[in-house]
Amino acid sequence: MDLLNMSDLQISLIIIGIIIIAGVALFNWVQQLRYRRKIQAAFNHEHDDVLLDKANRSDTNQRIEPKLNKSILSETQTDSVEQFASPEIKQETPPPTTADPTGPTSPDFDDKSNYIVNISASSAIPYAQISPLLQKGFNFGKPLYWLGQKQKNEPWEEITVEDNSGNDAYVCLKGCLQLADRAGPISEVNLSKFRDMIQDVVSKIDASVDCPDIVSTHEQAIILDKFCAEVDVMIGINIISKDNGAFVGTKIRALAEASGFKLDTDGLFKYRDDNDQILFTLTNYESAPFLPNSIKTLTTHGITFLLDVPRVANGEKVFDQMTHLAKIFSNTLGGILVDDNRVPLSDNGIARSKQQLVDIQASMQKHDISAGSQSALRLFV
Repeated sequence: MDLLNMSDLQISLIIIGIIIIAGVALFNWVQQLRYRRKIQAAFNHEHDDVLLDKANRSDTNQRIEPKLNKSILSETQTDSVEQFASPEIKQETPPPTTADPTGPTSPDFDDKSNYIVNISASSAIPYAQISPLLQKGFNFGKPLYWLGQKQKNEPWEEITVEDNSGNDAYVCLKGCLQLADRAGPISEVNLSKFRDMIQDVVSKIDASVDCPDIVSTHEQAIILDKFCAEVDVMIGINIISKDNGAFVGTKIRALAEASGFKLDTDGLFKYRDDNDQILFTLTNYESAPFLPNSIKTLTTHGITFLLDVPRVANGEKVFDQMTHLAKIFSNTLGGILVDDNRVPLSDNGIARSKQQLVDIQASMQKHDISAGSQSALRLFV
């Protein structure tokens, strides 16, 4: 078309069209720039987060564990994944609690979290008479443990059906019936059944027994259960994909195993210390578990790191370790750290959750239930 032969109207329309096209291009460029800045600044903004959820109950006898809402590596990039599982991560594992090497120690069963009956005999009680007590350990709704002394003033040792040879005999016995767990407190009926069973067995042997009061013990169980519910907390960190993309199961597994996780049959990746104690887990943000048979074809929009606060010793260090790994996973998978409301997590939000963890474990210590101790592992199960 010859511009000299065009009318003023045609020329004006062409100019207007050019201006509109340029405006649309400029608008798209500005929007893209804003989006990039938003992603880059996501971790610098302070947002309220819901990292830490307290346990809730559906009724007075059932404690429900808190639950969170539910550039990817290729399988050939395992070597590049391993660089993220640096040696210093493993070194952050809390030191395990070990027994005194100079001699055996007694199992730590206390009368604050157990109903303890003491049986004393003038002569050693043979295993054949102890066996019926061991075999009734599942009749009272809560775990039951038996301890024995082969001679007075000797260390107590745990007695079980599985590892007892049948040739042992004990002059003193302790029956330790747990007062609470995550299902709630023991019932007064079960306490009475246990006491009556003990008294019946002891009446048939040459021994005496000391059984604490049932009513006051049941009141103690309710108080213990209430406290346990207050500190029964899981801290979670979610990583979701950007732009509604997806993480591929095989790539999650490669990164997890390179970082020290092991996939269990329950569909959770578990990170353990040298004593095989679970420090934290990695689970699917969505409902489908990470099952070994299906993870090859699984895709998900997110993953979640979980730390079970009362079951982990040195929680502050373990939390730092979990957070460090979560950031590595987020960077490697191309995801975003968010809370349960899908709001990007700030460093301040993570610090607040860490302080709450510290406060919870300090409260447990004050009540003589150290987080991660054998007593805590029995209560919070």
